[in-house]
Amino acid sequence: MKSIRTKDLTKLGIMSSLVCFATYLFKIPTIGGYTHLGDCMIFISVLILGRKKGALAGGMGAAIADLLGGYMQWVLPTFFIKLGMGLIVGLFAEEKLSKHKYGWLIGAIGGGIFQIIAYTLVKIPLLGWTYALSSLPTLIGQTISGIVIAAVIVSTLLSSSIINKFKEA
Repeated sequence: MKSIRTKDLTKLGIMSSLVCFATYLFKIPTIGGYTHLGDCMIFISVLILGRKKGALAGGMGAAIADLLGGYMQWVLPTFFIKLGMGLIVGLFAEEKLSKHKYGWLIGAIGGGIFQIIAYTLVKIPLLGWTYALSSLPTLIGQTISGIVIAAVIVSTLLSSSIINKFKEA
């Protein structure tokens, strides 16, 4: 069994907290949920922690934000959907397009599409077809804003080599 280092556990906790913070505090309530800025932090956590740990931090942070916000029915779906989104981002950033500076961005778009489909499929049994389809514009807007904000932040962090320093720390 592989043991986890204290440093890795600390980074995981910090990034989970940042995802939770960005999700919980910067939100716009909608019927049955809310639009938030947490997705950009999930993309950043994957770039800093790597595919598996970053995706786990994203899933945990977003699920905790739902728990704290009183959206109990979304805790488990959110955990697995954000985990999947982070794994997709990491797959492109670390394997498929690892040589490309913005390979993560293609992964973020793919992860965003996964998120939109997955949340819509979960909403159908919970809230019905009508709500699931009517909530698509806000979900698409949240996903696009997360990608755009992450692109601005990540390009700044990459140009200043801060992401590499965080990886090494």
